[in-house]
Amino acid sequence: MMRSMNSAVSALRNHQLRMDVIGNNIANVNTIGYKSSRVTFKDSLSQMLRGASGPDASRGGTNPQQVGLGMDLSSVDTLFTTGVPDRTDRGLDVMVNGEGFFMVSADGTDNGMYYTRAGNFDIDEDGNLVNADGLRVLGYKADDKGNVGNEVGGIVVPLADSIPPKATENVVMEGNLDARAVLTTSTTPPTIERQTEITVIDSLGTSHKIRLEFTKTDVNKWTVTPNPTPTAGDPAELEFDNTTGKLTTGSDKKITMTLTPSNGAAPFTFDVDLSSLTQYGADSSALMRSQDGSPVGVLTSYAIGQRGEVEGVFSNGRTKILGQIATSIFANPAGLVKMGGNLYRSSANSGDPQVNKPGTGGNGGLQPGALEMSNVDLGKEFTNMIVTQRGFQANSRIISTTDQMLEELVNLKR
Repeated sequence: MMRSMNSAVSALRNHQLRMDVIGNNIANVNTIGYKSSRVTFKDSLSQMLRGASGPDASRGGTNPQQVGLGMDLSSVDTLFTTGVPDRTDRGLDVMVNGEGFFMVSADGTDNGMYYTRAGNFDIDEDGNLVNADGLRVLGYKADDKGNVGNEVGGIVVPLADSIPPKATENVVMEGNLDARAVLTTSTTPPTIERQTEITVIDSLGTSHKIRLEFTKTDVNKWTVTPNPTPTAGDPAELEFDNTTGKLTTGSDKKITMTLTPSNGAAPFTFDVDLSSLTQYGADSSALMRSQDGSPVGVLTSYAIGQRGEVEGVFSNGRTKILGQIATSIFANPAGLVKMGGNLYRSSANSGDPQVNKPGTGGNGGLQPGALEMSNVDLGKEFTNMIVTQRGFQANSRIISTTDQMLEELVNLKR
């Protein structure tokens, strides 16, 4: 009878442990990046009452006779299924879609490395990308031009960063020139059908305006004259096809100009692309569509992209990569050790981290503007709670029944 008592005691102890795991799962039902755990059992030792015997000429074989001695804990497994995304639309919130972990450390190096699925990041006073506990997020560093290298370290967002100005090299025009416009002859003052301004930027970021004057000189022919006239570049002669209304192959498709600014900036040359202009019987609307120069820009905002790039947006409308988050995978992620604070550490059975850029080398891509919710299934946890409770209750009955049998045995001697 003591065997049944010991078996029931082992079951009570291990069912209590399973209830502890279930309680922890339910407590973390809203913890971002949390991975639920499960408990599995195994039977314990069995006492051999009689061994097995093989058949012979006189009789058949017999099976072994064994009495079990209870149950034991088999494993406490961490389930690394991906949680449901919780959309936040915050630029520094990000989740891993699939396999992989973010890497964080206290000093931004691989010394004392932790791994996490929680992507609620922020920027500290020094521009370091950190998690909620101030650990620095590791990734690939970028140079001043936004080129990402292969060196892994703490990602720093230079809050005082700026992009130097860029002189204009190309201007693109678009729109229509009215086919009904009055012709200009040598005996009358030139009739300017259309005037429009283009804006160009010099090497110091200063804007300059140049007026383009469109004059119809003949049927389907126009002259484009810059005013004031730059130091280089003749007026463009345009000729339109009378069927399609587009420029003919022999027409000037661009004007090349050189401007010498008066503010001390270096002279610069740029092309004005006229190839998109048309001549239809409609009001003239030729204007500048775009130009590729930009003034100096200061960092105004930043966000994490799908490939983990921390992209800075500058006041001049340009963008630059400031760094790229690195992720890592393990041969056996269930072998990681939970350290609290949504953090894990590698162990002898997890394997070494395989570091790579998100979306490559088996690492899952990133989903910006979202956080990974806990993968706890409440329905399953409550079901397991009932099963565990009943298992505990049934084994407590074994103890009380065995106690009654022992009491009857003691009462044989009165």
